Amino acid sequence: MTADLFSGDAPVPPAGAAPLADRMRPRTLDEIVGQEALLAPGRPLREAIERDALQSIILWGPPGTGKTTLARVIAGVTRAHFIAFSAVLSGIKEIKAVMAEAEAARRQLGRRTILFVDEIHRFNKAQQDAFLPRVEAGDLVLIGATTENPSFEVNSALLSRSKVFVLQPLPEPAVVGILRRALADAERGLGREGLDADEAALAAIARHANGDARVALNLLELAAATAARGPGGRRAALDLTLVSDVLQRRALLYDKSGEEHYNLISALHKSMRNSDPDAAVYWLARMVEAGEDPLYIARRLVRFASEDVGNADPVALQVAVAAKEAVHFIGMPEGNTALAQAAIYLATAPKSNAVYLAYQRAAGDATTDVAEPVPLALRNAPTRLMKDLGYGEGYQYAHNEPDAIAAMECLPDSLKGRTYYQPRDRGFEKEIKRRLEAWDALKKRLKQDH
Repeated sequence: MTADLFSGDAPVPPAGAAPLADRMRPRTLDEIVGQEALLAPGRPLREAIERDALQSIILWGPPGTGKTTLARVIAGVTRAHFIAFSAVLSGIKEIKAVMAEAEAARRQLGRRTILFVDEIHRFNKAQQDAFLPRVEAGDLVLIGATTENPSFEVNSALLSRSKVFVLQPLPEPAVVGILRRALADAERGLGREGLDADEAALAAIARHANGDARVALNLLELAAATAARGPGGRRAALDLTLVSDVLQRRALLYDKSGEEHYNLISALHKSMRNSDPDAAVYWLARMVEAGEDPLYIARRLVRFASEDVGNADPVALQVAVAAKEAVHFIGMPEGNTALAQAAIYLATAPKSNAVYLAYQRAAGDATTDVAEPVPLALRNAPTRLMKDLGYGEGYQYAHNEPDAIAAMECLPDSLKGRTYYQPRDRGFEKEIKRRLEAWDALKKRLKQDH
């Protein structure tokens, strides 16, 4: 743990001395792509960094979105004493030493300390509490990086003294741009190798990386090495065929060690969807025993409960959420049976993706059609002016109707009669379908009566 861990003055390593992803790590704010909402010129975070007036922040985002990179850039521009360490490798002893160092720097030199803590969610409450006195005293500016929701993983006292900035997964065009930069850069990248990749190959890498620049660059490096070992010693073309082969062999390599993250979660998901509890609990056990983050598994179970079971069994979502809470509350390995219980329940529940399809249809209309105003009858009218403008006019209070159903239209004019939710004849959705059909017939009669 040293103050110059992220020094911008360090010499650039020769090609091959470090992985491509590390060599191509951005060195300035302008080189960081895909986070323009936070770092475009004039944005508050960028202004604070450039003025060296940063306050305590939490950087929250998935892997490969630039959290550590941003900390390195800050280290290069700040005049403050900069210290960095990882929560994986450090404990309370190191924290106390840093706190004492920050206090001394403030008192003796009038210099504040910026502390970057990677994976801050791995610190427990007592360790996180140790930062508070120096943060409150102004001796320390904390930059925490986490892939987990800070609401759950950072204690409330520390969270209330920090601003949370959310880094988004990089969009595919941004990842392709990063790959092209690596191919062209002769100093840090692959520019000296004279590689030429077609757009389809780069797009395939970007899609596989799923918003993670580090994964994308690692794949590009592997593809470049494969191209250099072409048939007969000739350099192979960096095209879609070669990239597809690299992606497939990479998956097989993970399968060989039983750790392939995405294949395993896909196997769990599809086994539950096919109502196979034995396969579901097996793939679950494979993930748990391999050391997968149990809360990641729990999040996927919650998603499955609403996407693939839905209202065919509304209890499924409750079971999945309860499993997530149980894992969060008692931890592992005790939480493994809660996950297994949820997976088996979901596998044996009646299936329906009607809720998922309803949202997809509604989202399609919401994003492609003209955003019509909310009908006046559905608008709230808390002021006299709003009432005078017709807000709430024509609203029919359903509870005043004999069957608690009014003939009022709740969709915008251009979408009248549109059906998004189409329940199946399975599980509880069979009852929902019966209700909706009865209510639809009742509404038609009421409209005729009016």
